[in-house]
Amino acid sequence: MSIFNKFPYIVVEGPIGCGKTTLSKMLAEKFPVDYLSEKAEANPFLPRFYQDAQRYGLPTQLFFLFQRANQIKELSQRDMFAKPIVADFFLEKDPIFARLNLDDEEYALYHQIYQHLQLKAPKPDLVIYLQTPIDSLMERIEERSVSYEQDIPREYIERLSNAYSDFFHNYDTSPVLIVNNEKLNIVKNDSSLNLLLNRIMQIKGQREFFNPNFE
Repeated sequence: MSIFNKFPYIVVEGPIGCGKTTLSKMLAEKFPVDYLSEKAEANPFLPRFYQDAQRYGLPTQLFFLFQRANQIKELSQRDMFAKPIVADFFLEKDPIFARLNLDDEEYALYHQIYQHLQLKAPKPDLVIYLQTPIDSLMERIEERSVSYEQDIPREYIERLSNAYSDFFHNYDTSPVLIVNNEKLNIVKNDSSLNLLLNRIMQIKGQREFFNPNFE
């Protein structure tokens, strides 16, 4: 029995640099599942957003909203007997960025469009939230060497990380595994992924924590 027999639709979430895409890809390679990617690099406004967030916040956010709406539409139309899914995003996190990056008037417009789309995303069977210290996020952003990410202010990463923590403190739509991601390096430590998989198989409640210790 695999984790996808227990949780057919798994979402991996967390702020930029936490490793959600890496973990999602590794799960998709290890198991016979479909991989649904955020495809942030497809957003033409994103590099300009990190240079001038105030000017490009709204177009960046709306591009992501329509992109995710199309992905959710495809997901909702899937055959119920189709393969399990792992995704590195979910729709519920979209307003986190909108509230963080838009002024009140822009957010009102965004919210109006969000409501008009009447998006009804399938509920994940499990959300894995990679809770990562700010220093680790900054180090991993630097290591992956995406040019337009290198000038992201630490203050923005701190605000984003706090917004994620607040969101998942109140989130109860799906079961959540909150992972202390400081030492869980699935790229550099081969045992990390197996430890995580074993922990997922032990989940019984609506909100659980995983604090691996490799010492």
